[in-house]
Amino acid sequence: MTRHLGGINHLAFLIPGSFRPESPAAGLEETLRLFAYAEELGYDSAWVRQRHLESGVSSAAVFLAAASQRTSRIGLGSAVIQLDYESPFRLAEDLALADQLSGGRIHVGVSTGSAPFAGLLGDLLAAPAPGPRYAQAERLKQALSSDILAQEAVAGNAAGSQIPRLQPQSPGLLQRLWYGGGSTGSVTWAAKAGFNLLTGNIVSGETGDDFRTVQAGLIRQFRTIWQSATTPGGAGIAKPRVALGRVILPTDSATPETAARYREFAAARDARTHQPAQNARRTLYLPDLVGPVEVIAARLREDAALAEVSELRLELPYAFPPEDYRQILKDALALRHLLATPALAAN
Repeated sequence: MTRHLGGINHLAFLIPGSFRPESPAAGLEETLRLFAYAEELGYDSAWVRQRHLESGVSSAAVFLAAASQRTSRIGLGSAVIQLDYESPFRLAEDLALADQLSGGRIHVGVSTGSAPFAGLLGDLLAAPAPGPRYAQAERLKQALSSDILAQEAVAGNAAGSQIPRLQPQSPGLLQRLWYGGGSTGSVTWAAKAGFNLLTGNIVSGETGDDFRTVQAGLIRQFRTIWQSATTPGGAGIAKPRVALGRVILPTDSATPETAARYREFAAARDARTHQPAQNARRTLYLPDLVGPVEVIAARLREDAALAEVSELRLELPYAFPPEDYRQILKDALALRHLLATPALAAN
């Protein structure tokens, strides 16, 4: 039995914001220009990765605040902020400020888990407050709720006595919280906590070996749990959003040399897609999509996970030249109409 699902109506992209260590300002400027270019093309949202101890964007909030001054319409997102590096309240302040500067366009994608570089950073990294794995995400959401912290005004600051609470207040952010999930546990938590769901080209093989079938099942699980939760979307979200990421490298307007380089890039990463990784999660990887955009669209129409969503996010590779990113975004724009018609999905 099959069911008709809506087509793609939201097209986005995710970029690492890489730069050369000797000239970070130049690389960051190129990424800001790319956000403005994507808005001109008509993309619905632009997302940046947050990375630490790498030549990339180390603070999504700061970068997105800058991007908000180069754009006027496009959504601006982080995918994802790893919360064990963060103080939830201070991060909430930065995100709320960026959201006000953007006119309410910031989307906050987060994840939890131990900080990989904690051993290197030592005392430079504040230890997160104790609690279960998702505690930091819950604390961030609580901070963004801007609850009053005391009934009496706090005196002694330059602005005079004020009731203490998060400033600036940006309550709309609570509806634009996303969790990066690719396992049964993470999508279950995200649904119960009222977060939207980001899922990409890596998932846990807990329930099978076929990537697309596993991911489609996780998306359905997320929505089912959301609907059955006692207070779904605790921040007033009527319906959760799910955004799907895919590495897509169209070659329509690429030079023959560039197209060959895209194919070499994908081929170098293909071996990991043939079987689950030998780890506790049995991690599954999806092959990159390279070729003419109509061929890519045909392959996406057969994707069981894509049939479950209406938002598609292009995940752009690291360290490609700016002209490659522009060519990819321009060619991939055709996916908006090629995938706009409803798809079929098996129950």
